[in-house]
Order: sequence, then C-alpha cells, then structure tokens
Amino acid sequence: MSVKIRLSRIGKKNRPYWRVVAVDSRKKRDGAYLDNLGTYDPIKHQVVQFHTDKIATWVAKGAVCSPTVIKLLKTHSEKKVASAKK
Repeated sequence: MSVKIRLSRIGKKNRPYWRVVAVDSRKKRDGAYLDNLGTYDPIKHQVVQFHTDKIATWVAKGAVCSPTVIKLLKTHSEKKVASAKK
C-alpha cells in the first residue's frame, strides 16, 4: 500500500478548509483516510493545527508528502522559529 500525505477538503461551498491526512494513494481526495495530521485554513492563510510528530512518523514509515504539504511544512516551521525568537 502506497501512503501519501495530502490535503482533504472539509469546508463549505466557497469557504474552503483543508485537513492534512495520511491516505492510501488510490483513495479519492475526500475519501477515507488513515490518520488526521492537521488542518489548514486558506482564507486566513494559517495552519490551525499541525502534528509534526505524526507527520514525521508517517514519513519514517515510507509515506510521501504532496508538494502542497511540503510547502505548508516549510511555512509552519518558519513561523514556529520566528515566534520562538521573539
């Protein structure tokens, strides 16, 4: 089974809200997922919840992150480092 870490939409019409999930690559975008890894609100451009420890666990098991999730990880880690410096 090939596992990917990607986004799954859970928002309303014209109000997107995304869930970061670990899912079998053969499943639909909004189908059943293996693990919830966080949430992202594109309207406010903020990561609401992000479980970096769970993401690291899935990557260690062989999961592949989508390009969008990689971008969110970089943005989240930069914000985390900037807030720690204050």
